[in-house]
Parts: sequence; C-alpha cells; structure tokens
Amino acid sequence: MEFDVGQIDALLSTTRSVRKRLDLERAVPQQLVLDCIDVAEQAPSGGNVSSRRWVVVRDPETKARLAELYRAAAGDWMIETAARLRGTGHENERVMASAAHLAEHLAEVPVIVIPCIWGVHDGSGRPGLFDSVIQSAWSFCLAARARGLGTAWTTAHLSVGDEVAELLGIPDGVTQIVLMPLAWTIGTDFSAAPRRPAAEITYVDRWGVTTGSATDARALLADGPSMTVEVDIDAPPPEVWAVVSDPAVPARFSEELQEARWADGDEPGIGARIIGRNQHPAVGEWETTSYVVAWEPDRLLTWHVSDAERPGARWTYELEGRPGGTRLRMTVTLGPGPSGITPAIERMPDREADIISRRLAEHGDNMRRTLEGIREVVNDR
Repeated sequence: MEFDVGQIDALLSTTRSVRKRLDLERAVPQQLVLDCIDVAEQAPSGGNVSSRRWVVVRDPETKARLAELYRAAAGDWMIETAARLRGTGHENERVMASAAHLAEHLAEVPVIVIPCIWGVHDGSGRPGLFDSVIQSAWSFCLAARARGLGTAWTTAHLSVGDEVAELLGIPDGVTQIVLMPLAWTIGTDFSAAPRRPAAEITYVDRWGVTTGSATDARALLADGPSMTVEVDIDAPPPEVWAVVSDPAVPARFSEELQEARWADGDEPGIGARIIGRNQHPAVGEWETTSYVVAWEPDRLLTWHVSDAERPGARWTYELEGRPGGTRLRMTVTLGPGPSGITPAIERMPDREADIISRRLAEHGDNMRRTLEGIREVVNDR
C-alpha cells in the first residue's frame, strides 16, 4: 500500500487544539466516535498490555456538571485572565481567549471524550501506563481530524479528578489522562503552528550538538555546526535580559572568556562592538572584536565574532517566556569564517569533524557554567 505522504504530513501538522471553531449545534454520530477509538486502539502499548478505556460523555446534565468542575478547576481563571489580557497585545492574549471560550461553552460541545487507563503512576517506570495511552489519545485526535472533527487537548480537569471520577463512576485504580471536547469543525482550513525546525532541536551523539546543514552526523565547518545549552530561570524575561545583555557577565563564569565589555563609545544595540579577552591552554591569550547583529530586548541577542559578515563564530541568547519564568537558550555556531581551530583543521583536514566535535564540547562546558551562573545572578537580585 502506498500512502500519500503529503496528505499524511498535512494531517499530522495541522491537527490543532480547536476551541472557537467547534460546531456546537451539529450532532456527532456515536459510530463516528467509535470509529475514531478503533483507530486509536491500534496505537502501541507498553508491555503489549491493552488497558485503555474511553469515557464518552453525551448526556446534557452530565456535561453541564463536568463543565462546572472544569470551570472550578481552571476555567474561571482562564475566563478572568482572558478578560484582563483583552486588547493588550500580550503574547498570551489569543490563546487565553481561546481557552476561555472553551471553558464558557464546554457544556454545549456535542461530545466529551476522556481516555483513561487501568493503573496509577507510581514512578516505577514500568510499562503499561502513560507510555500506553498518550499516543492512543493523540491517534484519536488525528482520526477525528481526518473525518472533519475537531478536538482540544486539555488536562485542567485533573486537579479535580476525584470529583470527575465520582461523577462518571470511574473506579479507583484508573487514571484519567486528558479531556477532549469533540465536534465538527467550522471550516477545515487549519494550518501548521510555528515551531523550531528539526535541525535546531535535534542533537547528534551529544546533548546540544546540532549539525547545521550536514547530510550526516559528522559536520564540517562549512555546515555550521552548533552547540546549544538551555536553562529555566524563575524570573520574567525582562529580569533575565537585564543580566544577559551585559557582556561582562559571562566572563565571571566561563573558563575561557576572561573579560568582555562594550567598545569605547558604543551604546548597546545593533552594530555595537564587544571587546573580548580569551584564554585557552593550547592557544594562549587573544583578543576579539564582536559585532551585535540582533538586539531585541527581552527576547534575542546575537553577536558575530571577528567579522560581522563572515564570523568565526555566531553567538545567540534567546529568551522565551514560560509559565513562572523564562527559558534561556544559548547557542554558538562555528564558522563560516576562520577562528582559533582553523590552523588545526588546515594541518589535519582529515580530522576536521573530530576537531569540531572537541571544540563544541569545550564550548558546551563553558556555556553550561555561564547559564547556571546567570541563573544565580538573576535569582540573587
């Protein structure tokens, strides 16, 4: 059997959590729900143990009570937050408006589906629990999307899971996984969400190492090999930015970078220069001039070493707001211009990939020290 890869990829990449575009008026046949569950039940199971069970809620009174529990758990907070953010342009304004809409109309959704599994998570790592049900629930979402139905993936009800279990008669020893409203969609023109490309988040052989444009795992300098390190910091992006935008901070933690400062007369921003002094046991000491090529306060800072157009290395801080704080991501990309490893590569071209691998490992160690140090500095403020 041949599959239409384009259609399958479109299905996989456009199956969204649908909230505002659920048709609350059109009935969903029970057989259609069962068809989707039949497809979902083909998902793999840990230990090949089939312990999944599906609760399909249609009764209006039961849905109304379930919606009350949902609102008590988190829905009222979603509605209040959406009202507070309305018109502010906040990055969460749209998603909170969508979540609030579902909370307000959950009782009107034609069907609510709750996948469950026999067993209670005990941290043992044994097969047959979450590893056996989450993929099945997602298969249900895909099967529904293929039939013109929409779902939303929500776990807000789990904080009142005991009350939900009592309402639905779910026995002790059974774990609820997710609550999914199910309805026909209003229109079918859903699009892929913005996500990082695979090349940025796929690490090869060692955590944090990406191979740029390489066609295999052994990247050369021309491929743009990179190292990425991330930490979560319990502070909002502006507080983290106040630290990372100071070029002197990394020198307090890195074993290689000894000093860094803005060039005389330069103000922070695009085009500003950073003067750095470095030290390495195999090379000695050297000074660099770097050029800021991206400056977006509270979000992005990038500088190129030695040459703005053809740098020996490209460095980036990315700040991503997360619930309760900031995820700080630091990346170095080697090349395409000459750098301290260029002489070694010229002497031993057949070992270029090994030289690059060792250099990325050195950078990674210093980057981890730097980000952990930045986290301490932010937390101490």
